[in-house]
Amino acid sequence: MYNAIICRYHEIAIKGGNRSMFEKRMVENMYYLLRKVHDIRISRVRGRIWIERKDKELFTDEQLEIIDEQLQRAFGLESFSPVIMCEPTMDAMKKAVDVSCRPYFAKAFEAKPVVSFRIRAKRSNKNFELDSRGIEIELAREVGREYDYDSLTINLEEADVTVWCELRCEFAFIYYDIIRGPGGLPVGSNSPVLALLSGGIDSPAACCEIMKRGCRCDFITFHSSPYTPPATVDKVRRIAHHLNLFQPPARLFICNLAPLQKLIRDKCNPRFRTVLYRRMMFRIARAVAVRHKRQALVTGESVGQVASQTIKNMAAIDAAIDMLVLRPLVGTDKNDAIALARRIGTFDMSSEQVPDSCTVFAPSNPATAVVLSKILEDEARIPEYPAMLKEIVENIEILTP
Repeated sequence: MYNAIICRYHEIAIKGGNRSMFEKRMVENMYYLLRKVHDIRISRVRGRIWIERKDKELFTDEQLEIIDEQLQRAFGLESFSPVIMCEPTMDAMKKAVDVSCRPYFAKAFEAKPVVSFRIRAKRSNKNFELDSRGIEIELAREVGREYDYDSLTINLEEADVTVWCELRCEFAFIYYDIIRGPGGLPVGSNSPVLALLSGGIDSPAACCEIMKRGCRCDFITFHSSPYTPPATVDKVRRIAHHLNLFQPPARLFICNLAPLQKLIRDKCNPRFRTVLYRRMMFRIARAVAVRHKRQALVTGESVGQVASQTIKNMAAIDAAIDMLVLRPLVGTDKNDAIALARRIGTFDMSSEQVPDSCTVFAPSNPATAVVLSKILEDEARIPEYPAMLKEIVENIEILTP
């Protein structure tokens, strides 16, 4: 019965003179996400975005299922609703309620003999013949004509059925459901970044959080072949593919860290290995980011979670490069990170038990509060590492969508 989808945003609305740019970016992303729904038109008008078919026909159930799934991945979108879009007249709104309300009341009557309902009207056309309360009364009467009054009751706080009405100068919307979107800002409205993506729970969640701030993510991952199996890279490839459902597909850079790890194993203090590995990863990631014009690195680190993520160790790792490092989960509880991973759909993949590069030659007692000068002394023992870094960067495998 629905011929349009109304889309609402929140944070974009406070962007002032830049709002149009954010709206345009969100519309572009929505066209991409809804590319399997053919012949649609996405329009903007004063704080609202709506979707309709070019032929003005009703959306099919299959199309609505795709739209429901895909718009929940549209960063910048606060919520959306399938609607009946009609002429901005009282008669047209009554007719829309009459033809659409029955399935909702029928479902409610399956659970109880007396159903509560409410009408919620919002009127932006101040020249309309009735105010919002007057519209609500008229539409409530329309509902009442369909049912025995003894079977209906009004509940303005928590009703079994809510009929929403939005009246604008150009048209009116009638709808019953408000589906939550992911919020934030549309991908592409901020600078692009390069995310260090592992097969763990945290880094995919961090990627989604930074996408939510408008950043398109490329990904870089590290393996340690032959000490890690092909499944290590395959797992990350699948996670990257899933993350690309939230953005126009981005690249995955695949890097073999094993030559550097062996060098560090043979010549450096075992307790410093984890920090030294991370410093090398950051140097490689920075080189890739600069080459491909990514403006910052992103990691899934959270303060105190593992040995490399203490304040002192993170400071020593950051000192290896002169590029901004973003940590969206820096203060996030592990349970919250798990909940986020479940919500975005990466948790099951991340939970697969596959070795990763961080565990190769891992020390049994890693240092948790390194001194930078000591780290620099250890790196001085491997003067060949800059040439090796350059060779690794030149031989990185790039997977494009």
